[in-house]
Amino acid sequence: RIHFVSFPLNAPQREAVRHTCGPLLVLAGAGSGKTRVITAKIAHLVAQGADPSRFVAITFTNKAAREMRERANALLGASGRKDAAAKVRIATFHALGLSIVRAEAKSLGLKPGFSVLDPQDLESIVAELVATADRSRTRKAQWKISQWKNALATPAEALSAAKDDEEAVAAKAYAHYADALAAYQAVDFDDLIRLPVGLLERDAEARERWQARSEHVLVDEYQDTNPAQYRLFRALVGERARFTAVGDDDQAIYGWRGATIENLAQLPHDYPGLVVVKLEQNYRSTTRILRSANALIANNEKLHEKRLWSDRGHGDAIRVVAARDEETEAEIVASAIS
Repeated sequence: RIHFVSFPLNAPQREAVRHTCGPLLVLAGAGSGKTRVITAKIAHLVAQGADPSRFVAITFTNKAAREMRERANALLGASGRKDAAAKVRIATFHALGLSIVRAEAKSLGLKPGFSVLDPQDLESIVAELVATADRSRTRKAQWKISQWKNALATPAEALSAAKDDEEAVAAKAYAHYADALAAYQAVDFDDLIRLPVGLLERDAEARERWQARSEHVLVDEYQDTNPAQYRLFRALVGERARFTAVGDDDQAIYGWRGATIENLAQLPHDYPGLVVVKLEQNYRSTTRILRSANALIANNEKLHEKRLWSDRGHGDAIRVVAARDEETEAEIVASAIS
């Protein structure tokens, strides 16, 4: 039985929270309470006697992770189990990857005191590899190397796929990039996903160890995952596949940084027993806004049909205002608010 006074749940949300024995995809429309579902599910699992130290809740920003932890603390604290909230691993993909790399440093050929270099630190390394003082060319090469690493492409594959001379130069730099980092006993942000994926896919003992620590995996903003993150997710959930992936193909806007909607399309193929729950009640907007949004979104190519609705009344008329550029648009919006 689910009874969260501070967290009233509608019927689809309750269905999502109660499903704990297999793969689940929650298609959460905008403003439909997806974070509420994840935190309520954490509390429900605790109430069912599951070990909170074997939960992994993954999101995409440190701010979102903090908010999720605050909500979990409040919910579990209200039920007298605030101690359980502290045991749940709530982290970004990269923070989770860093914890794996730190724990498995020896197996990965790293010393315990390895460094994580940020993009600014890496700029001089890439500039030397591409033999240029042009900062723009260096950054383009750096961006391409990051894209290849997130796609888990090898240097040979990158060179083969190079579209022009500039990409070919970047691919040749990529071939020596790992050696340059190893000389510094360092990794970059992309390695925090790439290295755990490689380790868990080739080392059965490490894979079993981390799967045991990830008995229930909950992923927020699933539509924003890239190929490397999806493979890390698959390595963690294993054949048990007790996961909740919360996402929405209509909110997939990060293709420019490697996210792919194919990860949503792939789920039912990789997990034939996948249960899909749609959250279509919107708690933020009025009916008029949602009808207009639904009409616009209907033009998108869709993996899953859904239609947002609201009980917050019909709402004011929508005004359409033309702006000559983004700055003028911002001024119009700010003026209307003030």
